[in-house]
Amino acid sequence: MSELAGRADANARRRTGSWRRIATLRRLLLSLFVVGQTLVACYFLLWVLPYHGGTLVELGLLGLFFLLYMWIAVGFWTGVFGFVLRLAGGDRHSLLKQHTAEVLDATPLAKTAIIMPIYHEPVHWTLSGLKAVYQDLERSGHLDQFEFHIISDSRDPNVWLEEQATWFRLCRELGAEGRLFYRRRRVNLNFKSGNVADFLRRWGQRYRYMVVLDADSLLSADTIVRMVQLMERSPKVGILQTAPSIINGQSLFARIQQFSNRLYSTLFATGLAAIQMGDAAFWGHNAIIRIEPFMAHCGLRKLRGFGLFRGPIMSHDFVEAAYMGRAGFEVWLEPGLSNSFEESPPTLSDELSRDNRWSKGNLQHLWILLFGRRLRLAHRMALLNGVMAYVASPLWLGFLILTTVEAVQMTVASIDYFPEGHQGLFPLWPEWRPEWALGLALSTLSLLFIPKFLAVLDAVIHGTASQFGGVFRLFVSVLTEIVVSVLLAPVRMMAHSRYVLGALLNLSLTWAGQNRTQETGWREAFLTHLPGMLVAAGWSAFAWSINPMFFLWSLPVAVPLIIAAPTSVFLSRVRCGQLLRNWGLLVIPEEQVSVQVLDDARFARGNCGSEPVLTAVEEAVVRPSLNRLHQALARNVRLARREKLLVPLVEHCLTNGPGSLSRSELSQLFRDRQSLAELHHRAWESAPDSYWGRRIATFGQH
Repeated sequence: MSELAGRADANARRRTGSWRRIATLRRLLLSLFVVGQTLVACYFLLWVLPYHGGTLVELGLLGLFFLLYMWIAVGFWTGVFGFVLRLAGGDRHSLLKQHTAEVLDATPLAKTAIIMPIYHEPVHWTLSGLKAVYQDLERSGHLDQFEFHIISDSRDPNVWLEEQATWFRLCRELGAEGRLFYRRRRVNLNFKSGNVADFLRRWGQRYRYMVVLDADSLLSADTIVRMVQLMERSPKVGILQTAPSIINGQSLFARIQQFSNRLYSTLFATGLAAIQMGDAAFWGHNAIIRIEPFMAHCGLRKLRGFGLFRGPIMSHDFVEAAYMGRAGFEVWLEPGLSNSFEESPPTLSDELSRDNRWSKGNLQHLWILLFGRRLRLAHRMALLNGVMAYVASPLWLGFLILTTVEAVQMTVASIDYFPEGHQGLFPLWPEWRPEWALGLALSTLSLLFIPKFLAVLDAVIHGTASQFGGVFRLFVSVLTEIVVSVLLAPVRMMAHSRYVLGALLNLSLTWAGQNRTQETGWREAFLTHLPGMLVAAGWSAFAWSINPMFFLWSLPVAVPLIIAAPTSVFLSRVRCGQLLRNWGLLVIPEEQVSVQVLDDARFARGNCGSEPVLTAVEEAVVRPSLNRLHQALARNVRLARREKLLVPLVEHCLTNGPGSLSRSELSQLFRDRQSLAELHHRAWESAPDSYWGRRIATFGQH
């Protein structure tokens, strides 16, 4: 046995060394293309600028342009790599292609937990998705190796009481007693990562792997089984990440996000996986994790810096991947694992609200990037990429400001023939090269748009264009997506710049509240976008007063900001999204071909019955079966504390109803077994004209 173990370790070391050499070559090639192209673009910019970089303003423009162009170039060449690899039949060094299908099919499964951390999610909708995953695994015949855990951080009693009731109902419907578990943390520490850590401390030793789902995640049974088999065949892999596709878009905004993700991510995920290989990032969900090294090496200490860089880490996933790599384990992204799904925000306002939270977490990665010890360079680059996803916006804004300053200097101020460093007989003559400026602008736009049309070509080559509505409709859909992207880019720039500034100053800034209707109202849209509209209008008016050419140059940024409110409202409309779908535009393969786990989720979510007439808190008091369930899940509070605190709360709730108590007071009541029992019995004994008498009468009618 020791000899076999030694051979296995030797094979693992050879495989690791092999992919690391290949990854190094690929990264060097990518760096050569990116840096070389960026330097050429910067050379052209130097000749476009009137003083050829001879002033501080122009040096600032050059520095910002270098950073922004390089970041765009990385995305461009990643997409090109993905296109070339797919032409060649895929990356033969990917984790999935290191094993034959026959070998993987013969690999036995190990005990695996499927966990879903939730926090104030729509309960029926969320757990119906988990039900669909359970049913798919049951059909596959592999259910015995999996157990499901709903781990809740919800604080509102109306939410977590409904979670408990829905979990119990699912257990009865599925016959999942002893296989589907629910646990709610009473102390909410360290966000989602703290929730997962609490689960692992309690039950981690029971499993070899865990599959992490978000509230909107769906994974097919075939994908989950294949993930476990790959982990069993690759003992040095600590995290295996799928590339989720966005689904269930209804509004025009959501359908555009869904279409672009489904079409373009095929190239970008393939290219990214080929460059990162075993040093990939973890996206926090739709992934499988080897529990033992994760528990040993991926604990997240609080940051010890200042302001934003002090306290718990808000965005945990990239950091956990970096720590897993530091411990000598591999992290792989595998685009070949299909049928992995998630959902996107339904409106622009929802997306910006989410980005406000995400920007703070990503900016915290600056501290880990600079001061994290022994992290692999590839993981540092992943952290930097996450930071740039938001810092790029204020850099772009800074570029626009410096461009305005340059235009003012050239128009209003007299020409300076002797800027910094030029004296005496060596003046610097300003030169204007509009044809070079146009060429540079077109080259920058090509980096953004060429990968989109490569994705169309890829779909035609691989015969999937018909699943996007056919070649003509696919092309029109891409043009539609490009137009909307151009309109939204300045809006996102202004929002992200504000978020970054607020995060760095450790301020609590909000852009818009969470929208539950999936449509944005006109009042909300104008209040949200009014600052950007005023700034853009003022900037354009100022540009016109300086120079008509500069005014025309400002329009691609100013116009989208000025019309941001009607754009936001129009994109949020479900009717518009469905109209384009009826025309065969912005469709995705999953809307053309049935996927069982998606069908099950849609059926379960649509089968929610009538709207409840009682709140979850009221049902917990009135309905006998639910009251017994909540009692079983509650605890016995010490007698002294009950007499002092809970007895008055029980009396107050019976007399005035639950609306008279705060969320914290209700939570204390409904966590206590005896208080639940007393509330139930006395509510049923109350007078017909009392609050609880009327609630019981309503319950009896339904």
